[in-house]
Amino acid sequence: MNETLKVIKERRTTRKFKAEQIKEEELQAIIEAGLYAPSANNQQSWNFTVIQNAELLEELNIEAKAAAKNIPNEFMQKMANNDKFNAFYGAPTIIIVSGNEEGMMSHVDCAAASENMLIAAESLDIGACWNGFIGILFSSEKGKEYKKKLNIPEDFVPYYAIVLGYKGVRVTSAPERKANSVQYIR
Repeated sequence: MNETLKVIKERRTTRKFKAEQIKEEELQAIIEAGLYAPSANNQQSWNFTVIQNAELLEELNIEAKAAAKNIPNEFMQKMANNDKFNAFYGAPTIIIVSGNEEGMMSHVDCAAASENMLIAAESLDIGACWNGFIGILFSSEKGKEYKKKLNIPEDFVPYYAIVLGYKGVRVTSAPERKANSVQYIR
């Protein structure tokens, strides 16, 4: 099987990480993969904010959980109220993916960049999780404060984060794919 297709099929979300920081060259390769994603009208309407500072990651975890306690979603509230839950699963690196508000399809562009980064991480045997929890913080009252603190450009909206680290556990089995999700008209 083609190596790219093999990596895509083997990629699994990681939610348990080793404390060890990923290597700089691995981080740069993952970011470069995001930068080479397709985008509407080649606008490349994304911005990546890399955070590896443990104290800041813990602060963002606490603030995101506090914000999630107020959203009308029982599942998210349950996670937010769990003292043992870490929104970033203890990973040593996150990349906040933000999209330009003026972009033609920035949300889609950012999703494509995120998927590229997830596949790149898997190809390097680095665990990754596409994480929407951080978006709750940026949608809260403290969102503007954190955009400024993290130097996210004013006209960009933080959508989600890519959580990265060495795998603390290996998940190898994939859930069965849903049936009848492809139609052919030939």
